[in-house]
Amino acid sequence: MSYDLPNNSTDLSGQVALVTGASSGLGLRFAKVLASQGAKVALAARRVERLEALAQEIRDAGGEAVAVAMDATDADQMIDAVAKAEEALGLVTILVNNAGIPDAQRAHKMKIELIDRVLDINVRAPFVLSCEVARRLIAAGKPGRIVNIASSSAYSYNGEGAALYSVSKAAVVRITETLAVEWSRYNINVNAIAPGAFESEMMDGMLSRMGDISQHFPRKRLGNPAQLDSTLLYLVGPASDAVTGTSVRVDDGQSGR
Repeated sequence: MSYDLPNNSTDLSGQVALVTGASSGLGLRFAKVLASQGAKVALAARRVERLEALAQEIRDAGGEAVAVAMDATDADQMIDAVAKAEEALGLVTILVNNAGIPDAQRAHKMKIELIDRVLDINVRAPFVLSCEVARRLIAAGKPGRIVNIASSSAYSYNGEGAALYSVSKAAVVRITETLAVEWSRYNINVNAIAPGAFESEMMDGMLSRMGDISQHFPRKRLGNPAQLDSTLLYLVGPASDAVTGTSVRVDDGQSGR
């Protein structure tokens, strides 16, 4: 027996995706996943040599990709990155706001410079980039998808020494909710993924400071980035056509409810 499932597709042919923080970790994985489904991918980060290597890997696999140098603390560079992505690949229709940093310090020990940097990269950058991508989509009369990478720490904090990170990711969830309301009429869906502790370069740094935190989790493991593939493809594809302003928690049961 077969049924018509018109929205059951992960085909991203004709879409142009901009992924920030694409030089390593989850961002690198997200870029590969989007390219595997036919999207042209613009890779944005500071470490251009890593981006170039990833772009070549995607091209070697039959995809289309371009590396774009971008510092997530510099608004001009972020706006320029969107312009460069559009010039190279076409109008950006998918934005994945993945770039982020941990604070990794107790709140009362943080220097002002670190506070500013965490807020710049984790909060200001996704807001600025989302507005720039949306502005161009609205002007072109085209629909789009924005996926912000939040964190399960947006919903719970156990005092492990990352208070500002938790605050910043809660802000990402609220950015998602509010921009979804603003841009719903333009068919721009804004959603978020809130991962738990997943294997990544950023997580390696936290583990070196805090020890093997996975032993405190019910399943005693870190998440594997591939476990986020289906959520990403759901939020950028036709299956989530009526979903906007939502944050999907993918935390392997690590955090309490």
